[in-house]
Amino acid sequence: MLHPLIARNADLRRLHDEGFEIEIHGAFIVIRSVPYLNSRREVRRGILVASLHVNIDQTIVPTNHVVMFSGDYPCDHLGRELENLRHGTAQSEPVAGITTRFSFSNKPPGGYVDHYQLVTTYVANIEGPAQVLDPDARARTWNIVENTDPDSVFLYPDTASSRAGITHIARKLQNERVAIIGLGGTGSYILDLVAKTLAKEIHLFDGDLFGSHNAFRAPGAPSIDELRQRPFKVDHFATVYTRMRRGVVAHPYFMDASRVSDLDTMTFAFLCMDAGEPKRLAVERLEQIGVPFIDVGMGLTLTDSDSLAGLLRVVTSTPNQRDHVRSKQRIDFNGGGDNVYNNIQIADLNALNAALAVIRWKKLRGIYHCPRNEHFSAFAIDTGSLINDDFAA
Repeated sequence: MLHPLIARNADLRRLHDEGFEIEIHGAFIVIRSVPYLNSRREVRRGILVASLHVNIDQTIVPTNHVVMFSGDYPCDHLGRELENLRHGTAQSEPVAGITTRFSFSNKPPGGYVDHYQLVTTYVANIEGPAQVLDPDARARTWNIVENTDPDSVFLYPDTASSRAGITHIARKLQNERVAIIGLGGTGSYILDLVAKTLAKEIHLFDGDLFGSHNAFRAPGAPSIDELRQRPFKVDHFATVYTRMRRGVVAHPYFMDASRVSDLDTMTFAFLCMDAGEPKRLAVERLEQIGVPFIDVGMGLTLTDSDSLAGLLRVVTSTPNQRDHVRSKQRIDFNGGGDNVYNNIQIADLNALNAALAVIRWKKLRGIYHCPRNEHFSAFAIDTGSLINDDFAA
């Protein structure tokens, strides 16, 4: 079966129709069985990996002409490395299961007009010397390639990660099943950020309805007609983000003793809920099943100068660092610490609180470097300072 992008786009379809072993993996084109000569003048076959440039489901003019190669460095018919292709040497895994060692650069005046020209130009440079010794050494093998890409969570390729060259890092989150408990201001922004990762599943828990006040402290811009429908928050956001990805699951109810077991299949949780019994139940269950989680919240006050001050907090709890949650009262279970949070919410502070929490999650999963492994952070609005504490080994 043809990958939908190959079927829809003439440049990709032409590569397929001419017998190239073309595959689409996320935001990359993979061309297998490209013949080349190694330094011993032996014919070998390697894999060419090029960035895929698309707008939704239509290819556009390539803006990145650099490609990657899996195999030895290609040589000419005398065993000399092809200097006209040389760009860099660095091991990478742009596509799962394909490790590249070299990058090539060969840009014609004016650049490449489409992916067909880009691929065929590089293939000609690489396979040409091999054909001097073996005229039948061709990348056009006519081998049948299955190309459905059924495992991607996204409905269109993540070209942002491929452009940045961090696809192999982004894959660290591909097996995550994330719970977001509470879809108020901060929770909805957490969803917005998590939805743009490769997390396999995102489970939304909230029993509230989505109203006009929510629209002013959440990402996006719901219409009047949408607000009049008064959907559950989780259903509203599930509808929005399933336009982009798979795996968003709505749970239109509050957490209680009969529902807390729904967390048992999660690998991570964000607690974006008010203090009280539901939060205590969620924390105890997550601790019991050994799942790490992050609790967020903010406390804002009106100052004498008629401005707002306060703190945003991010509390991390992992199996090897739990004690600080209660010994230092980092999480309020009784409703005393975050009362003002219920009365004052500002979209920019919700977004910042969410960003700090998601960054911390990504640190735990190895996306960002984290030598100190803090389990508590507090951002002071008036001073702009970020305080970190509760460091774990």
